[in-house]
Amino acid sequence: MSETKSIHVVIHGRVQGVFYRKWTQERARHHSIAGWVRNRDDGAVEGVFSGAAEAVDALVDECRDGPPAARVEGIDVTAAEPVPGQHFEVTD
Repeated sequence: MSETKSIHVVIHGRVQGVFYRKWTQERARHHSIAGWVRNRDDGAVEGVFSGAAEAVDALVDECRDGPPAARVEGIDVTAAEPVPGQHFEVTD
């Protein structure tokens, strides 16, 4: 059985208005990761990713680049409580 991992991420840079949340949702679903993603008032995007450790790590690596119009300047990662269920949602 693979190890599971849950993290909270805050992505800084030009990440709003560039379809970053929708792109993250698509990539999370590709990796079978549960969680959510949303815009923050400070211009960052934040989310929680829960799933197989390898898949979560892969998604974080992909988030360092993001969709083509994004310009990621940094990602803060901290441990988080697991997200119940298997859905990944874009929230407000």
